Amino acid sequence: MGRQVEGKPEDLPVSPNHFTLSGEKQEMYRRTRLYTSTLIFRKQSQQNHLNMRRSFAVAALLYSSHLLAQDSTATLNEVVVTANKYPNKTSLTGKVVTIINRQDIERAGSRDLSQLLTEQGGIYINGAASNPGKDKSVYIRGGRVEHTLITIDGVPVYDASGIGSNFDIRNINIDAVERIEILKGSQSTLYGSDAIAGVINIITRKGGNKPFGGYGAFNAGSYNTFRANAGVNGKQSIIEYNAGYTYYKTGGLSEAEQPPTVSSIYDKDGYYQSSAHTTLGIQAAKAFRIQPYIRYSRSEGDLDNGGFTDAKDYTNTIKNLQTGVRNELGLGSGKLNVLYQYNHTDRRYFQPGTEASYLSKEHFAEGYVVYPINRLTITGGADFRTSNTDQVSGSPFVPNLGSDSVHHSQLGLYTALNFATGKGLNLEVGGRYNHHSEYGGHFAYNVNPSLLVNKQVKVFANLSSGYKTPGLYQLFSNYGNRALQPENSLNLEGGVQYFTKDEKASVRATYFYRDIEDVISFGFNTATMQFQYINQDDQKDHGFEVEGKWNILDKVQAKLLYSYVDGAISTKVGAKDTTYFNLYRRPQSQLTASLGSQLTKALYVNLQVSAIGENKDVTFPPPTYAQQEVTLDNYTLLNLYAEYALINNRLKVFADLRNITDVQYNEIYGYSTPGFNAHGGIRFNF
Repeated sequence: MGRQVEGKPEDLPVSPNHFTLSGEKQEMYRRTRLYTSTLIFRKQSQQNHLNMRRSFAVAALLYSSHLLAQDSTATLNEVVVTANKYPNKTSLTGKVVTIINRQDIERAGSRDLSQLLTEQGGIYINGAASNPGKDKSVYIRGGRVEHTLITIDGVPVYDASGIGSNFDIRNINIDAVERIEILKGSQSTLYGSDAIAGVINIITRKGGNKPFGGYGAFNAGSYNTFRANAGVNGKQSIIEYNAGYTYYKTGGLSEAEQPPTVSSIYDKDGYYQSSAHTTLGIQAAKAFRIQPYIRYSRSEGDLDNGGFTDAKDYTNTIKNLQTGVRNELGLGSGKLNVLYQYNHTDRRYFQPGTEASYLSKEHFAEGYVVYPINRLTITGGADFRTSNTDQVSGSPFVPNLGSDSVHHSQLGLYTALNFATGKGLNLEVGGRYNHHSEYGGHFAYNVNPSLLVNKQVKVFANLSSGYKTPGLYQLFSNYGNRALQPENSLNLEGGVQYFTKDEKASVRATYFYRDIEDVISFGFNTATMQFQYINQDDQKDHGFEVEGKWNILDKVQAKLLYSYVDGAISTKVGAKDTTYFNLYRRPQSQLTASLGSQLTKALYVNLQVSAIGENKDVTFPPPTYAQQEVTLDNYTLLNLYAEYALINNRLKVFADLRNITDVQYNEIYGYSTPGFNAHGGIRFNF
């Protein structure tokens, strides 16, 4: 049988309870039931079915003159590009921004992108520590997976074949990344659909500052793991370039946890990935820059049949191609940006005699102008997105889908005004009108004031709306409903950030509240008298984050990141409204603390502790397949990273020790996680 969405975690409500499961587990469960009995499936689906985002581009990569090493919370004068779609100091925006710079990425050691992201405040990625081929579910502030928008160099990326259309971050290799900017809170005004909980903008590596340079890394370790990457970059006359390739392979561990009642040993589920990227920057004229690019990733992995259930002949392949061009034209003191991207994803699942395939194609085009007038900066533009999918289910009970009829398009018009008084008070207001080919128009807005007092205390607030458009599967599948409306959110956040005068220490505290109406769930539609996707739920979440850092004697840096989230969903069951907690597969509380020290000019050491709170999950044990809630215990992981620099920092030898105390824990009920594991390698540049 094929999986509906491998690596596409979705929140899938059922009646009377709601839970979160990855989309491929949804399809696996559905098809297992169908194979057993179509009648049983229809009876149980009511209770158990799953609820089914040159100055300006260069400045995005610049650091302020006093940027602190290993600093993932922006300093006052650091330049970010994601908050406003143009380079702006963090002191001039009231948005909550987290920055992962190139040094942070290099010191991730053997970790991948999901493992690095889940160590940031307010972000939890379920599956990050599980088997490498396991799907990764991205949650910002407890929001659903499809409420986090992934952008690459500012361009939204999706997978239209998934139930929620959210992009699989495994398709982006960490070796291709220069910098990551994370915006928490609704960002739909500038970025459109899916940006309800936040935006993760992955900024890729670009050209160097000399005619020819190179870089690379090799590491190996536990579970027969090996990773190698190499690249070249440079700048010659009017052309900049960067090209790189990464190879990754691991023997892995069993995806499914082996229960004590099973005597036969579960086999290891290996994973392989290769990826390549090329970016050019062509300064065609003094005020005109062209930046074509191409990124390609291919992965293969062994899969199991679910929690506690081994499979020895279940495999998949995932291919992703992104290519496009970004053009920048100077308009006096302003700039016109025009870009286009084509995104193609091909996912296939194999069992003896059965193949399921899920293909998606997406075209995205955008043009926007950024123009400063005295203390006012105006941003205005339009974007257009069209998507389609072809799906071969591999099951006689699940109809195939074809791109000739399964497609949609969206047109967005947006503007934002940023006013800086020069006396510490800053204000951003904006709005977006989005027109969808199925349901028509929708409007989003934001109001975001901030006040900087004595260059030490920043007070900020944000009132905004966000939206999530229905996925193609939710609209056009055999459970689809073409009358679906977008999910609509009201978001409030506010907080304060304090900096010492020398900016060697800072702390930021943020409170947030999110109310999402018309949540898309699976249930009985009284208008059509059948089970399908409908707008019926109301989700309310709230919580807070505390993020602090302290540079001690310029040689030691301490960081503390704590986040808490709580939420409940209200749903109508018959004639009665029911409200209950539903933040499954993400913990309510999460703490990461680290202590990094440049012990000598060459030796750097970092000790990290991650404490993850209790986590609720659900299971569907046979023979009734009735939903049962389970609670996964809290756990604490201790990690150690060390590197030693040689040849004027051009060569570094590193060691990465994970889960040093060999804690046994689960991120997902029925799925395994690694115990103590160690990796080591080298990293070089020339």
